[in-house]
Amino acid sequence: MSLPYRAGVGVMLLNAQGEVFVAKRLDSTAEAWQMPQGGMDAGETPEQTAWRELAEETGVTKATLLAQSRDWLTYDLPDELIPKVWGGNYRGQKQKWFVMRLDGDDSHINIHTDHPEFSEWKWVPLRTLPDIIVPFKRTLYQQLIEEFEPVLQNAQN
Repeated sequence: MSLPYRAGVGVMLLNAQGEVFVAKRLDSTAEAWQMPQGGMDAGETPEQTAWRELAEETGVTKATLLAQSRDWLTYDLPDELIPKVWGGNYRGQKQKWFVMRLDGDDSHINIHTDHPEFSEWKWVPLRTLPDIIVPFKRTLYQQLIEEFEPVLQNAQN
């Protein structure tokens, strides 16, 4: 029997310079960064989930929605992680991705939330994303660059 994908979303948060927000997970010792993301709750639309996850993980409540992915994108967990993540019920995630621009400056970001997930954060250039993510998400992040690079270029013009 093949396990299903967990439905979730991801948020590519940009600053005024077009750099991308990434953060390091508290529960990982790996030198790997990620963008805000999370699973959908019952009754939520993907966009509602994106706004909730952004606020929960970064403290950001003021941003402008610039774009969303055309399709659901997927990644598979490595076999050794499947039993350790999400109760072993999923093979990976299918995600709808959203690009948002922070309305404000770095003072609007607070990763020390009620349920913190990150130990530190930084802004990075879009093209560096696949190099700093865990290996099993690299293909997904490359797809995000290909789809959203024109959006970032337009946002800076």
